[in-house]
Amino acid sequence: MAQIAVADDVFHALANPTRRRVLERLSVGPATVSELAAPFDMQLPSFVQHLSVLEQSRLVKSKKRGRVRTYEIAPERFKVAEDWLTERRRSWEARLDRFDEYVKQLKQKEQES
Repeated sequence: MAQIAVADDVFHALANPTRRRVLERLSVGPATVSELAAPFDMQLPSFVQHLSVLEQSRLVKSKKRGRVRTYEIAPERFKVAEDWLTERRRSWEARLDRFDEYVKQLKQKEQES
């Protein structure tokens, strides 16, 4: 159950395009709040809320040095999303394989009659 809550947090964070763009930027390397906020047309407090969601989901981590807060990506948390998606893919592939086998059996019966 705890794993489901973690996945919910991760997917909630990833659901927003602003947060995804922040993650894309951080995949290049660490950045300050000002650097991250620069491309966005929003007030800093609103932008910081996005950073807060990312940090609460543990997709990013931050360090404060003096008055400057720097964020970096925390790649280990992305494994939660990857594992969830992998399990869904396996499930659907198995279903599609069974469906394919069923269709083949129907065609074979049709040819025999």
